[in-house]
Amino acid sequence: MMMKMHLICTISLLHFFCIHFSSGLQDVTADLFGNENYGTIAAFGDFNSDKQTDLFIIRSQSELTIYFAAFKYPHFQPNVKLLLMDVISSVVPGDYDGDSQMDVLLTTHPKDKDNQETSVLIFWGENQTLDQSRVTKLNKTFDDQPLVMDFNGDLIPDIFGIVKAISQPQICYLNGRNISWYTALEAEITMRVPQSHAFIDLDKDFTTDLFLTTATSNSANFETWINKNGNFSQYIKIKSPASAQNTGQSAFADFDGDGIQDHLLPVCMDDSCMQSAIYLSKSGREEWIPILTNFNSKDTLWGFVPITPASDFLPLLPITLHIGDYNLDGFPDALVILKNLSGSNHQQQAFLLENVPCNNASCMSIGRMFRVFWELSDLSQIKNAVVATFFDIYEDGILDLLILSNGGAKNELAIHALKNNFEADAYFVKVIVLSGLCFNDCPGKVTPFGVNQPGPYVMYTSVDANGYLKNASAGQLSQSAHFALQLPYTVFGLGRSANFLDHLYVGIPRPLRETAPRQQEWTAIIPNSQLIVIPFPPNNPRGWSAKLYLTPSNIVMLTAIALIGVCVFILVIIAILHWQEKKADDREKRQEAHRFHFDAM
Repeated sequence: MMMKMHLICTISLLHFFCIHFSSGLQDVTADLFGNENYGTIAAFGDFNSDKQTDLFIIRSQSELTIYFAAFKYPHFQPNVKLLLMDVISSVVPGDYDGDSQMDVLLTTHPKDKDNQETSVLIFWGENQTLDQSRVTKLNKTFDDQPLVMDFNGDLIPDIFGIVKAISQPQICYLNGRNISWYTALEAEITMRVPQSHAFIDLDKDFTTDLFLTTATSNSANFETWINKNGNFSQYIKIKSPASAQNTGQSAFADFDGDGIQDHLLPVCMDDSCMQSAIYLSKSGREEWIPILTNFNSKDTLWGFVPITPASDFLPLLPITLHIGDYNLDGFPDALVILKNLSGSNHQQQAFLLENVPCNNASCMSIGRMFRVFWELSDLSQIKNAVVATFFDIYEDGILDLLILSNGGAKNELAIHALKNNFEADAYFVKVIVLSGLCFNDCPGKVTPFGVNQPGPYVMYTSVDANGYLKNASAGQLSQSAHFALQLPYTVFGLGRSANFLDHLYVGIPRPLRETAPRQQEWTAIIPNSQLIVIPFPPNNPRGWSAKLYLTPSNIVMLTAIALIGVCVFILVIIAILHWQEKKADDREKRQEAHRFHFDAM
């Protein structure tokens, strides 16, 4: 304990000498993509297991290209390509056969038919590529893009949704590459299209629950199915805000830092979104709390973009919040696309929504609210934006920005990459939870790092610089449809507090009739580090392992510079004192020699 306190004090003392700076965003598109910055970013995942997150990009509606992260120019380079006859509507990487190699699930629809008839294809990963000669196509089609989740707790992703001509939700298992269909919930449910279902822990018991978006007439409703001993039982139904005419996609985040996931919902009060708002619902409650209603910037009115139908190069885009802690202050922010409703051209632009302390009576019960960051001019340079999301480009724990806009090469969307230099002196912890199907004995001696695992839940507790208890939580890959663009890892901002994380908890889904949650705890996690959790064996949490990697972020470099500077300063002082002492010794020797000379006479 004393060593821990001394280390914290040393880091804080050295941090005093460091320079705090904020220089906004830096356009690094050319460094990342060269001339290949076009297409639709559909998903993220470490396909080649090198601990660098790769990009899955759709081009020409029917072509999927996987861009591997590299350490040379350009940073992302096209490697694996798939060309289909049908239109690709979404991409969901994951290990669907349990061999610890990343496979790729595609949802498609024929070019000449309604895009609501959704087919599912799985291309199987093998030796860091895809076996294009062996593809599995599900023998049933879905009404909408399905949710990828671990329904039975076997750590192999399953496929959940409403299939044609069946009113009860169905689940498809692919273990061993064999297709098996079962009724998921014993209830007839009318799902909303586009859906925003989620597979995430909503009651803080470290067991993943199921959240459904349903529909009644033109309104959206929401159902929470709590996981009780591996069995989903309906817990509560809530309706969307009464005044909402146009409902966007549900998002989940620990908005107020209480360790429980909150339900965030963007809505429009009219069909044209002249009046937009974001509401929050606490878990288990029916009350909606407004956390953003002011979209006015000086004399300009902005609002959400109503759902955009699919076109020749643009996918179907509902109103979506992409969540991430931009400034690493410990509270999740959001990226959103807004439309200028005052001008004649209705310019669309990406905006950052900052999570700030509440300053009005409507949100006092949670103490936090969103504020549109109008001053971030770097985003205003990107015209006709259609998608904005977070991504850790350089794997340094700081979330950067990826923006898609109209007007790219070859009639595709243009990709813009903006490096985040904002609040570069803040601390973080980055956590990724793997599948846990194997560790050192994986089939084919592969490393299990390149696996996107839906369902793990992560929470930490710590003490801030003022001595107050703080915590935060997040679900990993809780949503998969309609360009949710969730990252296969979680980045927790710690603010400017260099304290260790006192406790970090990880929970994974559990199978039917297993009463004890699959949960493990680690203590004294170093800030500015990446923690890779391997829950193997899954039914024995005490045997789980975690690999800790220190990340050389800017603050580490500044601390090192400060330390070197202090050492150099001390060495200079020592050198000066040594030189002065040597001069004094030489003078004394001359005096001694002079006295000896006269004594000899």
